[in-house]
Amino acid sequence: MHSRQHRTRVAGTEPGQRHLNRLQTTGREYRGLSRPEWSVQRTDDVPVPLRDGTRLRADVYRPDGDGRFPALLSFSCYPRQIQDLGAPLGFIESGATDFFVPRGYAQVIANARGTSGSEGTWSLLDEQERQDLFDTVEWIAAQPWCDGRVGMLGISYFAMAQLAAAVERPPHLAAVFPVATTHDLYEAVRHHGLLNAHFISAWLPAVGVLAHRPGEFWQTHRVDLVRHVLNTAPVHRRMAHVNGEAAVAVLRRLIHAQAPAEPFGRLWQEATVEHRVRDGFWDERDLTERLRDIDIPVYLGCDLENVPLHLPSTFKVWKALRDNAHVRMSLLPPGGLSWPWESLHVEALAWYDQWLKGVDTGILDGPPIRYQVVGTDQWRTADTWPPADSELRPLALRADGTLATDEGDPGVRELLHLPSDELSARPATLGPSPLPDRLSWQTPTLIEPLDVVGDVELRLDATTSGGDLAFIAVLQDVGPDGAMVPVTAGWLSAELREVDEAGSVDGAPELPCRRALPVPAGEPVSYRIPIVPTAYRVAAGHRLRLVLTHDDRGEDGPTILGFTHAPVGGASHTVVRSSSRLLLPVLHRG
Repeated sequence: MHSRQHRTRVAGTEPGQRHLNRLQTTGREYRGLSRPEWSVQRTDDVPVPLRDGTRLRADVYRPDGDGRFPALLSFSCYPRQIQDLGAPLGFIESGATDFFVPRGYAQVIANARGTSGSEGTWSLLDEQERQDLFDTVEWIAAQPWCDGRVGMLGISYFAMAQLAAAVERPPHLAAVFPVATTHDLYEAVRHHGLLNAHFISAWLPAVGVLAHRPGEFWQTHRVDLVRHVLNTAPVHRRMAHVNGEAAVAVLRRLIHAQAPAEPFGRLWQEATVEHRVRDGFWDERDLTERLRDIDIPVYLGCDLENVPLHLPSTFKVWKALRDNAHVRMSLLPPGGLSWPWESLHVEALAWYDQWLKGVDTGILDGPPIRYQVVGTDQWRTADTWPPADSELRPLALRADGTLATDEGDPGVRELLHLPSDELSARPATLGPSPLPDRLSWQTPTLIEPLDVVGDVELRLDATTSGGDLAFIAVLQDVGPDGAMVPVTAGWLSAELREVDEAGSVDGAPELPCRRALPVPAGEPVSYRIPIVPTAYRVAAGHRLRLVLTHDDRGEDGPTILGFTHAPVGGASHTVVRSSSRLLLPVLHRG
């Protein structure tokens, strides 16, 4: 444990401050926010004792002055030593210390068990990690520099840790700010049964490699040089539009070392091979039933392009916390989050000044939901999700390839799915397949803008050759020149199609994914495929397109942020009936 010299730079949005990238508020004007008054004292490698004698390691940043301060805990499996590196990757997510600490907050960046010098074995957001979070919060509250009020900070894994701590209800945890969170690990790793291979097979090995680097590895002149370059103003500005979640695949090329088999290889095998359906492994990492226990203030948020990871959970947590009067949610336009994470810092300051310092900042003014419809720059508000002025409009998947309110003449459309090994076995002398490997339906060219705001569902009536298949449905915005922008998507393993009607909330299908149902060959089956909620404007002159396929890999695979799924099942001839419907939430135009 050692302290470093005081740091005097201050991040913010005002002239002379280190400029924070990207969106900082959701359109409100705040009042009485804390001003930067302190320099920063940093103490590295502080031991944090846990109830079983294990010690975590943390770096503590605190205002260099007399008195006690509220504290913000940033907790993850990512190396705490790189959180100020400035790299545009989904590991630099604890928040800008040089913003919060000068404004009168201590910040503790702590490593989970078995990562970056913390003792023990990492267990990936299970009950053990939740207990460790409880102990860490209470340890912070007892320190002589803390006034006993603790919040939490950071996005993605850091935000998942916030919910994990909140359900344990440590007495001194006063509020949380879990932006871009996931409450149910199954939803991040498996999309209704389909393995989110692009994510998990890059992320877990990278965590393993980084977690076992010794502390000295991050304290070299080479790393200091990288930190200096990445944090220079011109380079920093150029990274403002990089999506750190999408950049996770870069880790495959950056990290050449092999991650330890224990626990990282074991956890990968358990998540990807041994536990396809929901069982005890996933139940231990699912907070759904415990979210109702959270009675402290919670600020939720996510960028609307984060479809494959954190956006689905944001809506589910919102609904689960409906009885908590102190919950707010913001839905951000693409680019609303940035890597390294330093967007929404003014918003977070207003939240914590309100709840940890007792200042009426204005963060509670107005309805609890704030959102932008992608394609506009106007902030809207709502009391509920979906908004009260949104209604479901059923669109038929017509036999002529049109999305329309009327079905027209009943009919079918067909596609042929050949996995790569079976495709290569098809004799070239037979020529190309007479059937496509995907289908699409699209609206006529829009005469006026169409605002799609709310929960989306695809009710698919289909016949297949039998056996499991991946159903992948992507909504796209198609411009007059044919340029395409992905809007949102939904996924389903055909065998895990069972719907829990009693557990469905506000009409959205709840898929337990606990048992596989046989898929009969040649018999019609009805599938309810949840498509991730959105808020998106399809402009006049554009068309809305629905693409359906069984495989999203390949250069032209229909994806969101490039995330792809492991292949499922064998060859199949699929017939889609025009009785299928896309339930589209459309906002009334006032």
